[in-house]
Amino acid sequence: MRIVLRYFDGCPNWRIARDRLDRALDRLGARAQVVCEPVETPEDAARLEFRGSPTLLVDGLDPFADSAGSIGLSCRISQTDQGPQGAPSIEQLVEVLRRQEM
Repeated sequence: MRIVLRYFDGCPNWRIARDRLDRALDRLGARAQVVCEPVETPEDAARLEFRGSPTLLVDGLDPFADSAGSIGLSCRISQTDQGPQGAPSIEQLVEVLRRQEM
């Protein structure tokens, strides 16, 4: 499994997402190649169709995609059981990773 975490430096939530991702992987005992990929310019955001930081791509697919989200250098909000947060919850990540392993 390959996971890309796309982010921009102005958003602190990507570090939270990385921590939660590591914890979800540990919880599952799963192995994955995790690559942190900065998106640095509006042109890069447009080319990558970057819908905000953090964006997680699991084997190339965004499991939390929202086609209504705007493209650009902005922080992304995740809807969790605890309400809106700056990153998916550990439980959400565990669910996504479990589905991917199947």
